[in-house]
Amino acid sequence: MLTELSIHDFAIIDEISINFNEGLTVLTGETGAGKSIIIDAIQLLAGGRGSVEYVRHQAKRAEIEGLFFINYKSHPVYEKGREYGIEIQDEQIVLKRTITSSGKSICRVNGKLVTLAILKEFGKTLIDIHSQHETQSLMDPESHIELLDLYDSKRTAEAKIEYLRLYEKLSTLKSRYRTLNENEKEMAHRQDLLEFQIKEIEQADLSPDEDNILEEERNSLVNYERIFKALQDAYNALYGEQKGIEWVNQAQLSLQEGSEHDPFIAEKTEEISNHYFALEELTYELRNHIDTLQYDPERLNELEARLNEISRLKKKYGSTVNDVLEYMAKIEEEMEEITNKDSHLTKLANQINEVTEDAYLEAKQLHDIRKKAAASLTDEIHAELKGLYLEKTSFSILFETNDEGRNKAEEINLHKNGIDKVRFMISTNPGEPMKELSKVASGGELSRIMLALKKIFSSHQGVTSVIFDEVDTGVSGRVAQAIAEKIYQISNESQVLCITHLPQVASMADTHKLIEKMEKAERTATGVSELNSKQQIVELSRMITGTKLTETAKEHAKEMLDLAAAFKKKRPGAR
Repeated sequence: MLTELSIHDFAIIDEISINFNEGLTVLTGETGAGKSIIIDAIQLLAGGRGSVEYVRHQAKRAEIEGLFFINYKSHPVYEKGREYGIEIQDEQIVLKRTITSSGKSICRVNGKLVTLAILKEFGKTLIDIHSQHETQSLMDPESHIELLDLYDSKRTAEAKIEYLRLYEKLSTLKSRYRTLNENEKEMAHRQDLLEFQIKEIEQADLSPDEDNILEEERNSLVNYERIFKALQDAYNALYGEQKGIEWVNQAQLSLQEGSEHDPFIAEKTEEISNHYFALEELTYELRNHIDTLQYDPERLNELEARLNEISRLKKKYGSTVNDVLEYMAKIEEEMEEITNKDSHLTKLANQINEVTEDAYLEAKQLHDIRKKAAASLTDEIHAELKGLYLEKTSFSILFETNDEGRNKAEEINLHKNGIDKVRFMISTNPGEPMKELSKVASGGELSRIMLALKKIFSSHQGVTSVIFDEVDTGVSGRVAQAIAEKIYQISNESQVLCITHLPQVASMADTHKLIEKMEKAERTATGVSELNSKQQIVELSRMITGTKLTETAKEHAKEMLDLAAAFKKKRPGAR
C-alpha cells in the first residue's frame, strides 16, 4: 500500500507530506482546495504524462515521491524489480518523479534512474486510478476485451502466451511473403543491389578477425623501435659478464657451499636454482624474439592499404570484419530467395497455412476460456449492479468472432486478440434491447457500472492502492449510500483513497483527511490535516448543509457515522 506521499512545488502545493493507512482514506475539502491536484501528483508518480505547467510558479522543479509497502512476495512488482535489476529490500518501494521548469522529467525507482515507460510499468502494478474521465474507457469497445481477460487473468494469460508466440511467427512469415512477392521492377532493383554488394565483399577476400590481426601487426611495425629497445635493454641487463644472470648464478654457488650444514640454506639453494634456470630460459626467449624482429616499411604500407580497404567496407556493411562476413551471408540467402522466388513463395505459403492452423486452434482455446469467463463475470456484475440499485439493468458480453459460419482456418483474419472482438452491452430498462454502453448509460449509471467492475476486479488486479477521484458526482440519496458501501467493500481488498463531495462516502472512511487552501507568505498553498472524530462530524455537517453549520446537521452527521460503523461491523472481513 501507499504509506507516504511527499509533494514539493507542484501546482499550488509548496510542500506537503501525507501518511496513508490501510482501508478507506477519504479526502474532502472545498472546490479548488487542491484535492484533485494530489491525485494528479499520484498519477504522475505512476508514470502519467507530465508538463511544465505542474511546476509551481518561480520554482526550479516539482518533486513527487511515494513510499509503498508490499508485504507479499508474489506481488508482480517483485518480478518487475528482477526484470529491470532494481533491488527491493524490506518490502519497500520508493517511486520518485521530478519535473524541471525546463520540461525535463526524471524518474527513479528505489533510487535507480529509469525511463518514464519503466516507471509506468511499476506504477501499473501499484496504483489504479479511477476518475470521472476514466469511465470513457468503458465507451471504447477496444478496452472491453482487456477487462474480460483481466477477470480470469491466470488462464487467459497462459493461453495468450502461446497464441501470441504463433501470431508473431505468422506475422513474420506474412511479412517475408509480401516482401518476396513485390512487383518485378522493385525486385530487379533489389537484385542488382545485392549482386553489387556480394561482388564487392567477395573481391575483398576477407578472413575472420582479419581486421584485429592486421591492426596488431601494424601496431608492432609502427612501434618497432620501442619494442626492439625494450627487448634489447632487458636482455642486456640479464645476460653477459657482471649482469643479472651471472649474479644470480654467483648467489646460487655461494649457497651451495653451506647447503650441507643448514636445512634452510639447502631449501633456498633449490629455490634460487629454479629461479636461475627460469631466468636463463627467459633470456634465450628474449634473444630469439629479438632475432625475429624486422622493420619492413613496404609491409607497413601494405597493411595500411589493406586496413583502409577493410575500413571502407566496415562503414558500409558492419563495424567489424566478422559483421561484414555475417552481412554477406545474410544477403546471399536473400539473393538465393529472389533467384528462386517461386519455390520460396510456395514454401512460405505452406508455412503460413501450417502456422495459421496452429494459431487458430490456440485462438479457439482462448475464445472458449473467454466465453466461460464472460458468463461468470456477467453473473457477478448483475449481483453488484443490484447492490447499486440497478437491479433492472441487464448486462451481457457480446462476442464477434471471425470464424462464425466458416470451416477453414486460413480464411480467418487473426489479430492480436485471437478471433474475438468483445463488446459490453446493456439494457437499463426491462423490454429494451441490449445496446452498447455509450448509447444507453447515463453519467450516473456509467459511474456505477465502472464501480461494479472495480469491485469485481479489485481482487484480480493485485494493485495495492485503488484511487477514486469524484466518481460519485451526480448521484444522491440511496444511490449515494450504495456507492459508499461499495467503495468500502473494495477497501477490504485493497487500500482505497477517495476524493468525494458526498457525506455518505465520507462517513465510511477509516481515515478522513481535510484538504484546505490557505495563504502562506502571500502565496496560495494547500494543506492537509487528519480529522479526529469531532472534526469529522463538523466536516460532514459542512458537506450536508454546504453553508451554516446547525445542530441538526451535526446530529445527522453523527448518525451517519454510527450507521457506517454498524455497516462495517456486519460486513465479512471488516476491519
